[in-house]
Amino acid sequence: MTNTNVIVIGGGLAGTEATWQIAQAGVPVTLYEMRPVKNSPAHHSSELAELVCSNSFGADAVDRAAGLLHEELRRLNSIIIQTADEHKVPAGGALAVDRGVFSSNLTQTLANHPLITLERSEIKEIPGDSIVVLATGPLTSDSLAQQLQDLTGMDYLNFFDAASPIIVGESINRDIAFLASRYDKGEAAYLNCPMDKEQYLHFWQELCNAEQAELKDFERESANFFEGCLPIEELAQRGEDTMRYGPLKPIGLFDSRLGDFKAPENKDKRPYAVVQLRQEDKAGQLWNMVGFQTNLRWGEQKRVFRLIPGLENAEFVRMGVMHKNTFLNAPQLLKPTLQFKYRDTLLAAGQLIGTEGYTAAAAGGWLAGTNAARIALNQCPITLPNVTMMGALMDFISTADAKHFQPMPPNFGILPNLPQKIRNKRERYQAYAHRSLDAIAQHNFVNADRVFYGKSLMIGVRSSELR
Repeated sequence: MTNTNVIVIGGGLAGTEATWQIAQAGVPVTLYEMRPVKNSPAHHSSELAELVCSNSFGADAVDRAAGLLHEELRRLNSIIIQTADEHKVPAGGALAVDRGVFSSNLTQTLANHPLITLERSEIKEIPGDSIVVLATGPLTSDSLAQQLQDLTGMDYLNFFDAASPIIVGESINRDIAFLASRYDKGEAAYLNCPMDKEQYLHFWQELCNAEQAELKDFERESANFFEGCLPIEELAQRGEDTMRYGPLKPIGLFDSRLGDFKAPENKDKRPYAVVQLRQEDKAGQLWNMVGFQTNLRWGEQKRVFRLIPGLENAEFVRMGVMHKNTFLNAPQLLKPTLQFKYRDTLLAAGQLIGTEGYTAAAAGGWLAGTNAARIALNQCPITLPNVTMMGALMDFISTADAKHFQPMPPNFGILPNLPQKIRNKRERYQAYAHRSLDAIAQHNFVNADRVFYGKSLMIGVRSSELR
């Protein structure tokens, strides 16, 4: 065990993962989380690893980019993915969780770890005499952001992100909304609110004309939306059919109560558009409006969203919100190890470094935490192979064109080409997955002599996903 002082700043997904990995390596660590002493514009609780937007981590099959990243993290003993697996809720092929239980469990797990000290206070300056992991996320406090800007000599980059409303399940009209998965594949885990053409066009017109909320202290002309998480009203403004080719896509969704989906006589019964609701909790008492991140005024959200068939009497437990996300110009500042180029004992992880998505935040937390522990133990930091999704993501954010750098989600396009070209996309993605998981197994990144506290660890991939 080392006496070196290791500090993690920020208790989101990345900070929680980093803290756990440091402690699991036998290194004492202090995690600073400013909530509830100081709240952020987007969070709703003081729990660690709170899921601010959706409750879904994305597709879980390894022939999907997010799913491959999930499995890599399972192999690497990620506390975030293990806890997500423990508290998952039905979501078809996606890994979605009961977000309240998920965050509460992680908070208790870290608080009970003998090598973790949880401090509820705001850090306004980056400690200069410690190994530090910055995981302050896209909502870094003004004072810390200013100091980081002074240290690096660079301005923050930014975009605007938004969260979807959550609805009480009992307030959804089940005579209209039907439970189904697209093309009846997998578990029927989504409630679907169908629209005919007239209903859709009325909804679209009202959405386009609805009043948006002020961007608080931010100047509207500086707003730059992340394309992967556009507000629903922004999509509506782009054209009459944009939503029907996006979150309201009706293809493959049909109410079985109306008969056989394939029957010719039921062709006219197929919906023109569909609003999908995803289960938020295990009991099915709360439902998230899929793809309905928004910056509409709260009164307007209720008025316009209750035009959706099945949601006429919807009771909202959380309204949609929008907030500013800041991130560093990682290609100029960071190494693939997530160490700062000008200071090896300062590391960063999460959305702060320009990765996008929950699982990518956990991946950055794993690498930054692992390397912080290795530095404390006088070991060399590791660089993950770029044939893994984690390694490719960290390689991208540290080597991309700094002039045009934007947040990057996990995707197969950042992986090196396979030795032989495979035309079939699914087979190609499966080959990427085999190569990635083989690389992790060969490098043995998880030390066998680590001391583990209080958590069973999941190793292995479900064989059915690699067939």
